[in-house]
Amino acid sequence: MIESMYQVQRESHSFWVPLRGCRYHVRQWGNSATGAAPLVLAHGWMDVAASWQFMVDAFSEAYVQKRPIIAMDWRGYGLTEAPATDSYWFPDYLADMDALLDAISPGQAIDLVGHSMGGNVVMMYAGARPERIRRLVNLEGFGLPTSRPAQAPGRMSQWLDELKAQRQGENNLKPYADAAGVASRLMKTNRRLGQDKADWLAQHWAKPGADGQWQILGDSAHKVVNPYLFHVEEALAMYSRITAPVLAVEASDDSLGQWWKGRYTLEEFHERLRSVPSLTLAVIQDAGHMLHHDQPQELAALIEEFTAA
Repeated sequence: MIESMYQVQRESHSFWVPLRGCRYHVRQWGNSATGAAPLVLAHGWMDVAASWQFMVDAFSEAYVQKRPIIAMDWRGYGLTEAPATDSYWFPDYLADMDALLDAISPGQAIDLVGHSMGGNVVMMYAGARPERIRRLVNLEGFGLPTSRPAQAPGRMSQWLDELKAQRQGENNLKPYADAAGVASRLMKTNRRLGQDKADWLAQHWAKPGADGQWQILGDSAHKVVNPYLFHVEEALAMYSRITAPVLAVEASDDSLGQWWKGRYTLEEFHERLRSVPSLTLAVIQDAGHMLHHDQPQELAALIEEFTAA
């Protein structure tokens, strides 16, 4: 496996920041001495900050030398501590983002990129704190299907059932015999992911436990459903308050359609984006949901051009 390992072009260095009761792990690339606005990267569900490595490697040297590039492991992911909880709440990600920016970039507007769940977080955060964002990039952060009030009792019941399953250990994440098993799982999930990248990601996506089994670096409590419904009207109100230019990037595979089977479509998402005051929409060809793994060069070029102004 080592012989095929992806060769990192730009090494990151790690530091830790105490945020809201968690010890947050943060990776940094680039040049922090310039005083330029940081580029902050927010990963998605069951992912880690190291996942951005391929895209960071694809940035031009001139771009990297002009600014710091920062990515954090969300609470309960990667090397960031998991709080004492049996479920996670979406607003905590916004509060963590706010605290992190106060720590690393006080009083300075930043460029913010979010993928998937992270894309949803950054869109909501930019609506709540519009003055903190200079440029915003949403990578396949689609939000959720429109809900109906009649769904509330069932959702609350589902949450209680999943908490019970969590207490009984039924939601535990599957361990793997070795890093090669983790890499195989990553490649099964993403057919475009090459062996070299999968081998490298496996070292950051999981770690061996005392029994030698490789454990995913994600708290199993992340699998518990949110007890409250998604209200699209609230999301649109947040979108409408975003003052930064927004770049929304989609993959050609239409992962949204694959997930929701007609319950929520790209057309509906595009209609929601009409609430964003300043929007550019881009599509990356030959890519799936993990577009920062599939086409890092094309994505890096898009982000570099969009944030260079």
